[in-house]
Amino acid sequence: MTTWTTSLTHPDEPDAIFLLREYLTELVRRYHGRPDLPGEVDAALAESPSDHLAPPTGLLLLARHDGELAGCAGLRWRPGWAELTRVYVRTSFRGRGGGAAPLAAVEQRARAAGADRIRLDTRSDLVEARALYAPQLRGDPRLQRRQVRRALVREGAPAGVDDADPTR
Repeated sequence: MTTWTTSLTHPDEPDAIFLLREYLTELVRRYHGRPDLPGEVDAALAESPSDHLAPPTGLLLLARHDGELAGCAGLRWRPGWAELTRVYVRTSFRGRGGGAAPLAAVEQRARAAGADRIRLDTRSDLVEARALYAPQLRGDPRLQRRQVRRALVREGAPAGVDDADPTR
């Protein structure tokens, strides 16, 4: 029997650094439509650091499949809500439920922290992420570039959340 587990980590821990680098390598390759060039991933890491995924501004979870490092997901805290970010499943673990495990874990932590909703921002070329989020979204399943994910974190969350004013 295979099992998925998640654990809280700090973005400066070796496993987190490894996964976040792998994640950004994939983003760079997809963005440019070619293999990354020397220095591009380092530039992406410098331009988009993950220090906001450490307390008190956020959190980062690692996902493991039968003990093997398989993915991650992060939350950035905002007043009353959270932003879902850095959701990544290593290629060899895709299609085996690896995205659902960290997604469920971050939702549970957002709920426990009192978040009314989780905001999702994903790129159109991240088709695996879009497929993961689609069944859980209300409204348009095509996931526009800056789709807002309505909260599964608290019943009775206020209606009318949109990209123009994510604080509503």
